[in-house]
Amino acid sequence: MALVPYEEGAGWGARQLHSPSATYRFASHTIRLKQDWRRLGVAAVVWDAAVVLCAYLEMGGIDLRDRSVIELGAGTGLLGIVATLLGAHVTITDRAAALEFLESNVQANLPSELRPRAVVKELTWGKDLGNFPPGAFDFILGADIVYLEETFAELLQTLEYLCSEQTVILLSCRIRYERDHKFLKMLRGRFSVYEVHYDSNKDVHIYKAQRGSCKDDF
Repeated sequence: MALVPYEEGAGWGARQLHSPSATYRFASHTIRLKQDWRRLGVAAVVWDAAVVLCAYLEMGGIDLRDRSVIELGAGTGLLGIVATLLGAHVTITDRAAALEFLESNVQANLPSELRPRAVVKELTWGKDLGNFPPGAFDFILGADIVYLEETFAELLQTLEYLCSEQTVILLSCRIRYERDHKFLKMLRGRFSVYEVHYDSNKDVHIYKAQRGSCKDDF
């Protein structure tokens, strides 16, 4: 994530981004998230890519029960919260400036018995990797984390470090600019990449990436 303004257009969508809260229903739970565009910019609002990936995890036949998951650039925490509600052990990460905000959303939306399954940790891509076990995660999740070209190399380095041969990466994004295609090309240079879902209403793509040439089912 990046603590910078982001123009997404006017109208209802812009009002939603600037709202102080957002409410969703996933995994039989109502999730009420604080948003804070004015203080934290893109890190503190819910983007469509997160909503689409949450729905995909819930409805797509992916069994997260007792799986080890890490979310990159978590922002409001919606995706990590939903993964925890679906039974995963989740490490929810973002940069230091967003952690207090992220932690408050996670704590407010997980039942007390599930809170030990979710850990909020600082991760600046390419810089804090020694604080994480290499190749220890079953799934790596990211929603709308591909938009700043200067972060692409560090994001790829982080994905490679966190991945084992069995790890599945799921990246959800809206393709807005030519640089987004550039990142996908860079990703395909390191991983086998497949588009597994496209939400035409929200114009959001979900890509699955794994090491090597394997195309395993979930």
